[in-house]
Formats: sequence, C-alpha cells, structure tokens
Amino acid sequence: MAETLGGPLAGRYHLLHPLGSGGMGTVWLARDAVLDRQVAVKELRVPDGLAERDRAELVARVMREAEVTARLRHPGIAAVHDVLLEGGKPWIVMELLHGRDLAREVAARGPLPPPVVADVGVRVLEALTATHAGGVQHRDVKPGNIFLSVDGRAVLTDFGIARPADQTALTEAGLLVGTPGFIAPERLAGEPGGPAADLWSLAATLYTAVEGVPPHQGTHAEVIRATLTQDVRPPRLAGPLGPPLVWMLDRDPARRPDSATALGLLREVAAGRVPEVRPDRWAAPGRRRRWIGLAAAVGVLGVAAALLVALRPAGDRPVSRPEAASPTFTKAVDLCRALPAAEVGRLLGTARPPAGRLGLGDCQWTVTGAGVELSAETDSDTRDPWALTPASARTLLDGLRREYATGPRDGTWIWYEIGLDTRSPVTVSAAHPVPGVADDAFASDTTTPEGRAQAAVVYFRLGDLVGRLQYADLDAPSTADLRRRAVEAAGAAADGLRGLA
Repeated sequence: MAETLGGPLAGRYHLLHPLGSGGMGTVWLARDAVLDRQVAVKELRVPDGLAERDRAELVARVMREAEVTARLRHPGIAAVHDVLLEGGKPWIVMELLHGRDLAREVAARGPLPPPVVADVGVRVLEALTATHAGGVQHRDVKPGNIFLSVDGRAVLTDFGIARPADQTALTEAGLLVGTPGFIAPERLAGEPGGPAADLWSLAATLYTAVEGVPPHQGTHAEVIRATLTQDVRPPRLAGPLGPPLVWMLDRDPARRPDSATALGLLREVAAGRVPEVRPDRWAAPGRRRRWIGLAAAVGVLGVAAALLVALRPAGDRPVSRPEAASPTFTKAVDLCRALPAAEVGRLLGTARPPAGRLGLGDCQWTVTGAGVELSAETDSDTRDPWALTPASARTLLDGLRREYATGPRDGTWIWYEIGLDTRSPVTVSAAHPVPGVADDAFASDTTTPEGRAQAAVVYFRLGDLVGRLQYADLDAPSTADLRRRAVEAAGAAADGLRGLA
C-alpha cells in the first residue's frame, strides 16, 4: 500500500483507493503526476511464507503479463503503460477502464440479447486475432476477463496466464491453469492448445452471456468431465447465435470454424441477420466424431485435482475439518432460498415480495426504488465461491475489509433493476464493524454527495463462504436506518445459508 512505500510509486504514481481485490493482488485507482492522468495500478500480493522458488515464479508470471500485454496494441486489449518492481513486488500500470465486466453485466441483467452478445464476440475475437498474430494464446478467456467499458468497447483483460507460443510454461509439469468451464477440451486432455482453444473459450463465454448459464454446470470435476465427454446443451435463448456457438464449441478443434469464419458468423448475428451454417458443421451429438480417447476421459479426476491446486492461493491448503459451529459448503446452494419472503417484503416495503432472480453467483429481489442482492464472493485464484477453505475465506474477507479501511471515498454506482439506470456519483464510507452476524462481518454505506442515503453493503464470512448483501432504498430516512436494515437482512441471509449448507 502507498503508506508502506513512503510515497508515490516510482516518484509519479499516487495510489488513491482500491478498485478491486483478489487472491493475487489489488487493483488501485492512481494518479500519474507526470502526465496528470488517472491510471489503474495492479499490485501483486505475495502470500506470506511462500518459498523463494514459488515467489520467483509468481513474480515472473506477473512480469510476463506485463510483457505480453505491453506489446499487443489493439482497442480490445487493455493497454499497459508501465511496469515497476518496488518493495519486492511487481506493479503494473494500466489503462483505466470505466464500466463492468461481462460476468457482472449478466449477473445484473440476466441473459443478454443475441445481437448484443454477438457484437461483444466480434470485438473480443478481433482482439484475440491480434493476440494470436503476435504469437500469444490468452488461455483464460471468460466473462470475468471481458470488460465492457462505458465508451462502448469490449476489452480483453488479465493476460496473467497468457503464454507466447515459443515460451515454456512456468507451472510445474502436468499443472493445468485456467477456469473450469472455459478451458477447451484439448487443453484438459493435456494438449498445449492454440487459437482454436481460445475460440472455444470465447464461445463458452458468449454462451454464458446469451443463456445466463455456462455450457456445463456442477463441481469442478463434473464440469471438466462434461467438457471432455459431453456435447453442450442446445442453446434455448440464443436464436440465430445458437448454431455458430454450437459449431465453435465442438469438442474436436479440427471441426471448429477458423477465426475468420467465426468472425463472419458473429458479425451477421450482430447485424440482425441469420448466418448460414451448414447442418453438418454442427451435427447432432450422435453424429459427432469422438476425438478424445479413453485415457483422457479416465484422467478427468486427476486433471481436476491439478486444476484445483493451480487455482488455490499458495500456502492455502485444505484443512482436515471446518471451524467449530460453522458450516462447510461442499457445493453451490440456491441463494434465492436464503432470504424468507417475509424478510424480502419487509426490506422492499411490499406485502407481495417479488421472487428472487438467480444470476451468475447472486440473487436479486427488486422493485422500483429498492432492491436486495445476495452474492457469494471469491478471489481471483479460487474462482469458485463454493470452493474456498475457512482460511482462504478469512483472507478474502480481511482483504475486502482493507479495501474499505481508508474511507470515505468517491465512487459511482448504478442499479438498472431498481430504476437507477444512470451512473451516479456517490460517497462510500469506511468499514463499520458488525458484531453478531455470521462468523465475522463489516458494513459500508453509500450516500449521494449531498449525504442522502442510497445503499448499504454487508460482507460476512460463514465458515468457508464469504457473502455480500447489498440493500438499496432510495427513500431511506437515514444512513443509520438503511445500514441497520441491511445488517438485519445479512443476519437473516446467514441463518438461511446455514440451513442450506
């Protein structure tokens, strides 16, 4: 953090406040004093007790991200301005983007219209084409790594596991890196992959955006097994985008369209037209050639184990049993069942509360002027909020609390479903302790610049789960009243989750 460095980074970058945090580090809003502009600065968090070899590997990975991204010039790729090594940690100075990633867009708005999704696909595939032309495979294309900026761009981010074609992996042999559900079958089967693998990952991302759910669901092992051995479920909402997606998601990379063909198909859908895709290009499951051998299918659980090791923060190993009196979440639960209807009605001020709307990792209950959102949080390494350990959940909540330690700070917010469809300036308070909710909790308030209460958010830890409850009431009488109701709702949600574990 800025205070521990004794001043601005490299004498020019003044850290203002964190924009986001995960197991790998924190992204800061910063001001470049030399060029007098705002930038984003990515700080690497090196876990305590990390072996020197592992520390060097982690630093090399981040430096590689900067090296790879800095040499790629395209409107669809986040620009890297500078890379520093200070305090024994790398810092990457990047273009500041305003907006939100595709994962949060889908979580907030539900399945997106096919032409909109196809247009995102066009922009990202153009960026990937430039990436591949530079000899680089991204290897982690997913909704969370596609940023939708307010200026209309779809920007590909996080090249932390990207690799030049002529560079060997820094991870140990057999250790797979990526995100379950968005890793192409050939990479799961042990092949190095290539542009066709990134195309498959993009198609899985677009499928998720247009359908509201990924092509395969379940635990990591179940998703990996399905990716290797099953065809994707036929899209229900994709309309004219369906046949191109099914073709791009073929398990045999040789049967997928090349990037130029896929780009043409996506452009047709984005323009409101129906592309021509020959039926034999996206044959029914029974007619497909099974390219993955028995050995690959048998090795699914081994791959899943390696993948889980790769995604778990270093030094965070499974414990033999959960903490006393705290539940362990071994699989995802329906967040919409966590809050009783009576509690939702009380919060929203209605005798007929709306049904919860389940998104990707959250559930929302909204009426005009008020809303409740309950989500399961995760870090950038574990990926799956239901796969944390009690130790990593504590680390995550502590990191979130540090983000709110230096309030109040300025920000913006938007919530389409309650009628707040224009991004508005707000002030976000420092963290308030919240005793008595779950195992550990804190809250923060959001107010207008004039001091009018808008929303309150409560982060809480329940065993190996970190939850986030946001409550908004645009007519709240006071900040204290809004926070009190949010804390009560978080307590009710924690009790409900305890019963679902």
